[in-house]
Amino acid sequence: MSSTTMSVEERERFLADLHVGVIAAERDGRAPLAVPIWYHYSPGGEVMVWTENGTVKERLIRASGRFSLCAQQEEPPYRYVSVEGPATFQESVTPDDIRPLVRRYLPEKEAEKFIADSFNDRAVVIRMRPEQWFTVDYGKLEG
Repeated sequence: MSSTTMSVEERERFLADLHVGVIAAERDGRAPLAVPIWYHYSPGGEVMVWTENGTVKERLIRASGRFSLCAQQEEPPYRYVSVEGPATFQESVTPDDIRPLVRRYLPEKEAEKFIADSFNDRAVVIRMRPEQWFTVDYGKLEG
């Protein structure tokens, strides 16, 4: 194990902290699709993302059955956690299902407006229980 590798507790706590993730999905004959996305994660649980049926990322994840997500700290000391695993899909989604995710990123009043403006009948929740973890914490090199 490298001196910059995070422990299980450190990596789960980092992933649960507030970051904009970058989700990656496999594409045939091309580089993977990688786009920023809001996500929700609680230690020991699943990564959850909200999108719509028919989006490029949804179609690619459904086709491959897997995705990756990377979260990073963009200021020193640099840190990141990248996870990958199988995807499961929740087709019947309500605003209550996505509220915890949106409230991570927006204050309550703004979150409710965002949900009212953005939620529709094409909503799909995609979950992934991480099977592989890749981590770096350059803060461990200090002191």
